[in-house]
Amino acid sequence: MAREHPFLLAGEWQRSDRPLEVRSPYNGEVVGVTFVPSEEQVEAAIERAVSGFEQTRRLSSEERARILTRVRDGLAGRREDFIRTIVLEAGKPWKDAAAETDRALHNLEVAAEEAKRIGGEIMPLDLREHSRDRIGLLRRYPIGPIAAITPFNFPLNLPLHKLGPAIAAGNTIVLKPATKTPLTALTLAEVMAEAGMPPGMVSVLPVPASLAEEKLVKDDRFKMLTFTGSAEVGWRLKGIAGKKRVTLELGGNAAVIIDEDADTELAVKRIAQGGYTYAGQSCISVQRVYVHESAYAAVSRGLVAAVQALKVGDPMDPETDVGPMIEEAAAQRSREWVQEAAAEGAKVLTGGEADGPFFQPTLLENVPPLSKVCRGEVFAPVVALFPFGDFKEAVAAVNDSPYGLQAGVFTPSLANAFYAFDELEVGGVIVNDVPTYRTDPMPYGGVKDSGLGREGPRFAIEEMTELRLMVLRT
Repeated sequence: MAREHPFLLAGEWQRSDRPLEVRSPYNGEVVGVTFVPSEEQVEAAIERAVSGFEQTRRLSSEERARILTRVRDGLAGRREDFIRTIVLEAGKPWKDAAAETDRALHNLEVAAEEAKRIGGEIMPLDLREHSRDRIGLLRRYPIGPIAAITPFNFPLNLPLHKLGPAIAAGNTIVLKPATKTPLTALTLAEVMAEAGMPPGMVSVLPVPASLAEEKLVKDDRFKMLTFTGSAEVGWRLKGIAGKKRVTLELGGNAAVIIDEDADTELAVKRIAQGGYTYAGQSCISVQRVYVHESAYAAVSRGLVAAVQALKVGDPMDPETDVGPMIEEAAAQRSREWVQEAAAEGAKVLTGGEADGPFFQPTLLENVPPLSKVCRGEVFAPVVALFPFGDFKEAVAAVNDSPYGLQAGVFTPSLANAFYAFDELEVGGVIVNDVPTYRTDPMPYGGVKDSGLGREGPRFAIEEMTELRLMVLRT
């Protein structure tokens, strides 16, 4: 019998009369059961977040850091439990789920350290005669109750990118995990409930989308909405969020440039990982690859061989590279997009077929620039190759996109690396690696349709705090 997971409502474990079965994307089996909270339960969570803020905002730096350290230690003690839960409910291969869990531990370590570093500065104001006897003191204060919404693809680490900084800053937070993958977040809630935080500090509720819009997004008692998900949904939520602060970490169609004389062996190896890990279901999964014409043939041959060598199968198998997509409909959509591109002249070098929830790792060339697999976010194990002759033309091609999250540039030229840094319209330029690279302390976020604001503990804390000035007349 599948394990039952109640939800955490401000320190209390609760159920409702609406059970929610969570099924494995791999075989459709029920892997756990939780509950959909009622409107009254969501309201209670909001009320507790508002009242609890009066206590959390007064927590010392040491108390906030200690809470996060205890969460980290609790997660470490249940590491394999978290890995297994991610594999079962998300279909993520075991080795990728293990990597996500280890990243989560590091994420919490960094958040605990940043809780001790939330400072300010002394600002000179004696710049004019009438201010000779004044100095300014700047300090950051927690913003207040936060509403957080996270997607299915990183069911542990993406919630922690919101929970960790919120706790570090002294805010209260109500988290809505994806209803396809809520069990990991609820397991995390078990660890948090044991960490000794004030009871109103964290609630984790698998709220349905319609209720989330009314009670989390529109409600002015929340001072901030932090959302990770699709661009279409994110920008719509921003439009109805009212006066609260909004951070959006949205989609992308990440590109790589392989410059003349670049290390093509390294580039092929990293693209075979960056384009196909977790079946490409990451907003910084490699989708477009622009290759200098002198290296195009070698890169194409190398990538075909590398992609065909990927092991597709049971995500519980530690050797599996590519598991199922989150649902069969996602695999069928990917197939339709690839077929549409092929009908417009693209060539399928390998892959291109769906089998239930699986979509074969796919490599394309001659893709029309306006096709969906080039302009949209494919969110699947699909990579398209494009030759180029001039580096500046490749940069312009990368920028010809509605998205701008991260880009990768393989180049031996420091001048071209800095040109890309100056000219690429993205939130991050990763030199001599794929745009899929992310380490959790770094500022992470995009421009254009890819969102606004930045994550990473230090930078999320800045988003989750208000800067306040005191002018002192001496």
